[in-house]
Amino acid sequence: MLAPEVPMSHSVAGEPSSAGRRAAPLTTAVYSAAEWDLLTSLPGRVIVAAAAPGTGRPRRTVAAGLAGLDAVAAGRAFDSDLVRAVVVAIYARHDGAGEPVDRFTDVVDLLAACRAATRVLRRRADPADSAAYRQWVQSVAARVCGATTTGAPALPPAPADRRFLDRLGVALGLR
Repeated sequence: MLAPEVPMSHSVAGEPSSAGRRAAPLTTAVYSAAEWDLLTSLPGRVIVAAAAPGTGRPRRTVAAGLAGLDAVAAGRAFDSDLVRAVVVAIYARHDGAGEPVDRFTDVVDLLAACRAATRVLRRRADPADSAAYRQWVQSVAARVCGATTTGAPALPPAPADRRFLDRLGVALGLR
């Protein structure tokens, strides 16, 4: 006898839960090409913005970018079909395909993109997938902001990084 499908859940820390994983792949047909591009490009834009030095924000090293890429890859283990589909799409892109991520992503533009993605998710995604995606994007930024060059445990974010993460959380509808 097959067990009924269980809604997906995530821990408070945003870590994926193994309970409730659905075997069926997410269909991207519910998203327009522009919406899907927004959802698949947002994690990379977040890495760039979180790694960029700003007023009161430290200069980041390669370790910060790698931490962000690791956080994106961790999305493969989420029990959210949406997050896993976005990660697959990110890795399926060929070099030079799609729009390049602006090296100097403007935080204002990034926050506007986060708000737009949140609106798309509210209209089209399962609420659990929507929450998982938004928490995952926030966790990507947090990993970049907390990265150290020595492999030591992550330090608490600097005040300017905390403000950046708070603004990102608001734009993603998490606060």
